[in-house]
Parts: sequence; structure tokens; C-alpha cells
Amino acid sequence: MSNGDIFVGETIGTAILILFGAGVCAAVTLRYSKARAAGWMVIAFGWGFGVLAGAYTAAPLSGGHLNPAVTLGIAVDTGEWSKVWVYVLGQFVGAVIGAVLCYLTYFAQFQANVRKTGTTEGTADEPVPTLGIFSTIPEIRHPVANLITEIIATVALVLPILAFGLTEGLGESGMLVLIVSLLVVGIGLSLGGPTGYAINPTRDLGPRIVHTFLPIPNKGTSDWGYAWIPVVGPLTGGALAGLVYNAAF
Repeated sequence: MSNGDIFVGETIGTAILILFGAGVCAAVTLRYSKARAAGWMVIAFGWGFGVLAGAYTAAPLSGGHLNPAVTLGIAVDTGEWSKVWVYVLGQFVGAVIGAVLCYLTYFAQFQANVRKTGTTEGTADEPVPTLGIFSTIPEIRHPVANLITEIIATVALVLPILAFGLTEGLGESGMLVLIVSLLVVGIGLSLGGPTGYAINPTRDLGPRIVHTFLPIPNKGTSDWGYAWIPVVGPLTGGALAGLVYNAAF
């Protein structure tokens, strides 16, 4: 795979992933969405379908990593580091594009996120905080516990992905991406409760940057004090998964 193919594939695939993932969070969160309050199950499957669509789209060009933690785990296992930077750059650019596309899709709903309390138009509910649409927020803010959660959840993602490669014919059959997508759904349902399961550094960082600069009315904080955890945790988990796989398999 050429550097150009890898960059284009990871950019497009990650943009699709974030469009679906941030999109389902917007659908469930924003006040004037038809899917408002649809629940965690919907969010978990929305992210899983995002992986499905993004990875299948990117696979012919780049293999469809879509996640620096996956790229890092593969590099730690194989010792091949020369193209890691291309993968990560494409993933970051794609995450930013996907977040912007989500904003444009729900533009009217974001614009309606305006406080009316005390105006001549009467009263209304407080504006909906929007960071959770773009990035992760822990339910209990405990840096050590949050970091451990992200590490464990990422190992639970990357180690099985590496092991799936041992199943003969799985990749050639086209089923590998589907199985990984279901794995992501499972992680969301089982391990996503404490932190919102970033398990992907660019998935959190790129959209958080976009949230910082978007002109969303009453958008609330971008919470940069927490932002290092969904970056360091998944990278650590990806590296650990690569080491465990290399040692055990």
C-alpha cells in the first residue's frame, strides 16, 4: 500500500466512522432530534455501524485501521513502524472531517440549542451540553480509574483484532470487519459505562478540537483538562495488546 492510498483510505474511513458515531450521539442528545433519549443501546450500535461502514470503505486502500491504537498494536507486534505516521495523520484528518460533517447534518438542531429562559418568548429548558456528541466524558471524574478503564477497553479491542488474523480465511471472506464492528458494540455495552469508551485517540481528540472552534450556541466546555486520558489510555492499551499478542501467540 502506498502512503497516498493509506492516507486517503484512513481519512475517508475515519470520517465515515465519526460521522456515524458523533451522528448517533447527536441524534440521542439534541433536544429537537427525533431520536432524542433513545438510549445507550442505540449509541453502541451506532458506533458499531460506523466501524462497519468506515472500515469496509477504507479496507481496499489502507486495511481500515481507523484508530491509532490499532495501528500502534500492529506496529508493536510486527516491528513495522515506517507507515505508522501516515495512518495516524489520515485518521486525525478524517476524525476532524467527520465531526464537521456531523455538525452540518444537525446544524438546525445545534442552532436551536439556545437558552430562552427569562425572555419575552417565555421559559424553556436549559441548553443541552454538546461535548458528549463529539468526545467522551466520564460519569465519575477519577483520572486513575478513567485511565485504567480506557486501557482495559482498548486492550479488549486491539488484542482480539490481532487474534482474529489467525483465523484462516476470515479476512478474505470479508467477515473480519463485521466481526470487529460487533466487537466494538460489545465493548460499548460492557465497558463503555464509566468513560464513554473512547478506545481511539483521534476519535476523541479530533472532534474535541472541532467542538472547541464550532459556533454552537451555549455549547458548554470542551473539557481540555480531561482530554489527555482518551489519548494516553488507548495508546497504552494498544501497545500492551501488541506486546501480549506478540508474547502469547
